[in-house]
Amino acid sequence: MSLKILHNVNVIQEDNSGLSAVLWIRDGIIEKIESGLSSLPEGEYELMDGQGHLLIPGMIDVHIHGANGFDMMDGSETSIQEVSRACAQTGCTSFLVTSVSSTIEQLLTMIRSVKRVIGHEVGAKIAGLHLEGPYLNPKRKGMQNERFLRHPNLTEMKEIFNEADGLIKMVTIAPELPGGMELISFLKEMGVVIAVAHSDATYEEAKQAFEAGASHVTHCFNGMRPIHHRDPGLVVAAFEEEHVSLQAIVDGIHLHPAIVRMMHRLKGPDGMVLITDALQAMGLGDGNYMFGGHHVTVSEGVARLEDGTLASSTVTMNEALRLTVETGIPLKDAVTMATRSPARILGLDNTIGSISMGFDADLVLLDEQFQVQWTMIKGYII
Repeated sequence: MSLKILHNVNVIQEDNSGLSAVLWIRDGIIEKIESGLSSLPEGEYELMDGQGHLLIPGMIDVHIHGANGFDMMDGSETSIQEVSRACAQTGCTSFLVTSVSSTIEQLLTMIRSVKRVIGHEVGAKIAGLHLEGPYLNPKRKGMQNERFLRHPNLTEMKEIFNEADGLIKMVTIAPELPGGMELISFLKEMGVVIAVAHSDATYEEAKQAFEAGASHVTHCFNGMRPIHHRDPGLVVAAFEEEHVSLQAIVDGIHLHPAIVRMMHRLKGPDGMVLITDALQAMGLGDGNYMFGGHHVTVSEGVARLEDGTLASSTVTMNEALRLTVETGIPLKDAVTMATRSPARILGLDNTIGSISMGFDADLVLLDEQFQVQWTMIKGYII
């Protein structure tokens, strides 16, 4: 059935209030948006009742490693499909398959699996690849395995790009490493989002990287030189650059609520992106896991290495949205940070990230507690 009419849903307006709306969805595209169900068409269609719940665009996670016990770096198609399924169950309709630092052989194996899965996803769509490393600074490695960290290598990076066939959309690097600025030049030529993290860059080094083409900060404040009043570091440099956007892990652990509010005040919703940075414990909870070559223990939802270092998160996108609102950020802004902002950064904001006519019917229905009632991708409920 090509036509679906979705009524009795609330869509957030600019004043943060809800507007009861009716959406006409034909062949997976939003055809029409009305304020009320005035009349029904003749012929066959499916009438869907949203029961007064909140309808938002499908959320987009640009930084996720695993879920439901599956780690996408294991190189299997099954793991990628299971993460796709888990994303859809938690209100995410598009995601970047995100690597951790590894051998080049492990990375290429994962990339080949992504190429086989893309276009055949069982849940959320793969929007591309996010390479988090391996060109990261050991001093700010966080959970990244130091065995695999190395200086930028253009020959190696070109091999990776050749294998990826245009799927790489974001690369996280430490620009202060030898060869870092040359790598930025190459990545700019390739048209990908150049992100900075796991970096000990000074304020001056970060400014140079942002001027050269870097435009994004991965899991801001985490895995980087902290702010000091005589040594402001890359975070302050990023705050000063209007074109630089920031990722935020809003899980109540990685960032204090006051920091989330400060990021929002300085960057606004268009300059912030909600992410999960989830490992395979997302959806399973407490227990022992292997991630990035490390033993990771999850206790009370917090993932840590044996030395206490935070090791990714277990938060889901719908939980991140709820927690962001609970910090005091307006709902409409929180939704923007989970939908339109990542879509814009990835250059996809002409088809996804908004409830607009002509856009893909990638939609999520949430109750008052931000629990997912259903997720729709291209007009089909997953």
